[in-house]
Amino acid sequence: MDVKNEIIELTNRLKKYSTAYYDSDKPLISDFEYDSLMRKLVDLENKYPEYKLPDSPTSKVGGSASKLFNPVTHTVKMESLQDAFSYDELYAFENRVKEFTDNIEFSFEPKIDGLSVSLEYQNGSLVTASTRGDGSVGEDVTANVLTIKSIPKTIDFKDKLEVRGEVYMSRAEFLKLIERQENNGEKTAKNPRNAAAGSLRQKNSEITKRRNLSCYCFNIQQIDNMEFTTHTDSLDFLKKLGFPVVPFYKKVNGIAQAIKEIENLGNTRENLDCDIDGAVLKVNDLALRQTMGSTVKCPRWAIAYKYPPEEKVTRLNTISVNVGRTGAITPVAEFSPILLAGTTVSRAVLHNQDFIAEKGIKIGDDIIVRKAGEIIPEVVGLKQTYDSSVPFKMPEFCPSCGSPLYKEEDEAVLRCLNTDCPAQNVRHIIHFASRDALDIEGLGPAMVELLVKNNLISQICDIYYLTADKIEALERMGKKSADNLIKAIENSKNSDFYRLIYGLGIRHIGNKAAKIVCDNFTNIDLLMAAKKEDFENIDGFGSVMAESLYDFLHLPQTAVLIDKLKGIGLNMNNLSAQNRGDKLKGLTFVLTGTLPTLTRPQASEIIEQNGGKTSSSVSKNTNYVLAGEEAGSKLTKAQSLGVKIISEKEFLEMIK
Repeated sequence: MDVKNEIIELTNRLKKYSTAYYDSDKPLISDFEYDSLMRKLVDLENKYPEYKLPDSPTSKVGGSASKLFNPVTHTVKMESLQDAFSYDELYAFENRVKEFTDNIEFSFEPKIDGLSVSLEYQNGSLVTASTRGDGSVGEDVTANVLTIKSIPKTIDFKDKLEVRGEVYMSRAEFLKLIERQENNGEKTAKNPRNAAAGSLRQKNSEITKRRNLSCYCFNIQQIDNMEFTTHTDSLDFLKKLGFPVVPFYKKVNGIAQAIKEIENLGNTRENLDCDIDGAVLKVNDLALRQTMGSTVKCPRWAIAYKYPPEEKVTRLNTISVNVGRTGAITPVAEFSPILLAGTTVSRAVLHNQDFIAEKGIKIGDDIIVRKAGEIIPEVVGLKQTYDSSVPFKMPEFCPSCGSPLYKEEDEAVLRCLNTDCPAQNVRHIIHFASRDALDIEGLGPAMVELLVKNNLISQICDIYYLTADKIEALERMGKKSADNLIKAIENSKNSDFYRLIYGLGIRHIGNKAAKIVCDNFTNIDLLMAAKKEDFENIDGFGSVMAESLYDFLHLPQTAVLIDKLKGIGLNMNNLSAQNRGDKLKGLTFVLTGTLPTLTRPQASEIIEQNGGKTSSSVSKNTNYVLAGEEAGSKLTKAQSLGVKIISEKEFLEMIK
């Protein structure tokens, strides 16, 4: 790949990752991987400035302001920070500062991993709180910030004051949130940073309040009738006013002393109540800061040292195997507990036999473990092997039901094909009750396992024979919880037909495929009577999907299950198809970017309800590209192919 195309490819990738991280609170890669790619792009742009794109993420701060909230224009720009990944880069930063002064004093503080906010006070009261957004324009989240207990609502200072802080979710609150989400069968948050960002950007401030967010303040953006000589003096002032100031801030003389503090913080960061992703050094002299100024994106007087992903060595005690919903047999490393990124871990997925062989690990070895993106534990590799270590071999029979295991030619995964396998049944029930399927609130993984453990359910149909008194009798269950669960189970009978088909857990049939199936076969009788070639003729279906669907529907136990669910009263008709319009019939849409008022799922639903369909990629068969802000490579491809590009306003006019 030539340099120009490499820059274009890196730019598009980083824009995609940035949008997912800042605007959707759903990171696609780890912070470390993102920072490495950003550093690579910076280096290329410095060497070949003629190829730098106008919308390069290296010139942009953060994300963009969402249309869900009113915009707030920042009087003082909320800048980003230059990153350093080595001590050599810190010394280079010190040398740049020495061009302005010989007497270098830095402020040192931890870099809190959360969502940056501006807090504006007038006459002693908090009047506006906003997110960083793109640094110049953010989102008004005042109502939500008012629910954060640690942020003072009134202060003993009557002049104008703007403070910058970082909203975060403590590790303790994050674990509580995860537990609630699991119990409710919801998709769990990946890490505290995403949880905090998602909680702060809720339209309903009551949800934000329940999340118990916290905040650390680390800068005065602007202040009237008060002057400070140093940054640490300003933090002392904020502390006296009652602000929760970033912990462990102190003065350090030179980089050598700063490195000692960085190492001390790195060794003790597990003791903090929140996640940090680095340490920040700032020129302490505020007048010198003014002299040094800023680049387009970052102040020249500050730098953030980013800690590498934390890795630890532990003993591999054994390798167990899990049986998944589709019968996939997955080996899991079980090792001596270690503390990683603030949580104790003792298990990590090993994927398959080939993965284990590639890493060269055996039971009894010392292995290296880290958290991928500080989220999911993973085995990095082998540290040391011993004569007593024992090679691992995948079992020939299912550990749950004892059935022989099989491996398809195109897969590295072993599978149990017994549809009555107890372990698969538990995961089938969990899937059936999940949000994208029947959406039975309160019937999450923990509740399903509790019900199975107490012999109240063993398969999907059993859910609908539960009674409130049986649930209430379980440990930690009360009358209200039992009644709510029974109500949710009853409501699930009226779910959309495609949710039922998706909930059955048919291999290769995801949520979107289930919708397509139910659009072509609008009730269960038509679906059960269909031939394999009928499925192969569905637009968007491949032979593998068609065969998997046909085989599942013609299993004897499937017919029994469907009859039982019919008798229970579950909806088996595509009611939405009966109310479907045809304004967009025959038209294919591709969605890209952030729309002003609609989410992508909402826009897709509208398209389908009006007879159209959506695609994930632009081609000559695409009729329209519905584009919002931050539209990426799909927009470029649409322009090159001459595909018509429309806005949300034009789209809504089409279905008016």
